Amino acid sequence: MKITEHINNAKKPLFSFELLPPMKGHSIDQIFEAIEPLMEFEPPFIDVTYHREDFIYKKQPNGFLEKVSTRKRPGTVSICAAIQFKYKVDAVPHLICGGFTKEDTENALIELKFLGIDNVLVLRGDARKEDGGFIPEPGGHSYASDLLQQVVNLNQGKYLHEEYSGSNGTDFCIGIAGYPEKHFEAPNLKTDIRYLKMKVDMGAEYIVTQMFYDNEKYASFVKLCRDNGINVPIIPGLKPLTTKKQLTLLPKVFNIDIPEELADAVADCKTDKEVKEVGIEWCIQQSRGLVELGAPCLHYYTMGKSDTIKRIAKATF
Repeated sequence: MKITEHINNAKKPLFSFELLPPMKGHSIDQIFEAIEPLMEFEPPFIDVTYHREDFIYKKQPNGFLEKVSTRKRPGTVSICAAIQFKYKVDAVPHLICGGFTKEDTENALIELKFLGIDNVLVLRGDARKEDGGFIPEPGGHSYASDLLQQVVNLNQGKYLHEEYSGSNGTDFCIGIAGYPEKHFEAPNLKTDIRYLKMKVDMGAEYIVTQMFYDNEKYASFVKLCRDNGINVPIIPGLKPLTTKKQLTLLPKVFNIDIPEELADAVADCKTDKEVKEVGIEWCIQQSRGLVELGAPCLHYYTMGKSDTIKRIAKATF
């Protein structure tokens, strides 16, 4: 079922979450162990992230270092298939620009269609750690809007090569990312909203936001979207603080603000165990507030750890 259908059919706010594929060499049982404790909250869909390749350096017998490309967290598509088979809930793979040519993307979309996957979340993806900024794959897409257009085209039966066009296309429900505090590369929020509107007009059907810690940011973002003609569902993304270093790490990496009250409470903590309790309680209050604001679904970034999310969900749903 499509995400938009889940939302339209719901009589109360939905619960969903995001998972990371396990590191290469680890078992898919890690995924199942993260999912099992959260199934009591009846998630209609589960997101699975995709990660571009990184470079590692291996020392050779001659003493020189060889630069080797490796994908540390493979398996997104197969994990999605396993989730749908085992739990009978929709799995939403992230589709990114980095690491894919347009041909790779088309083939991946065909595979997803054959697996019975109905939804994709379209993202540009992060830059590699070694790169100063995002560098697209040769023959791939530079922007999420270009990737979105390819998915829309395939939904309309338009393939990269004309000899296939007009044949059986796809029917994906397409999600995109939204940034209540603006994308870090956007010069201002107004410009960011303009590009978001462009993506919705192109065919995006729902928005999932980046994490935030002040519900007013979400409320203002939703109002700004509605005022600019963006009327698709806007799903808030939530991540509880669990360690003291996140107080400086998250603003740096995601370009977000931490409210003074939360920052002061975390700063007063002597251990990460205390921080985790503060983060859980803050996220519970955030979650309840978002339900009151009319959010269609609360989407949690688990980072593969379900214990904190279970406590938050139990207090919210």
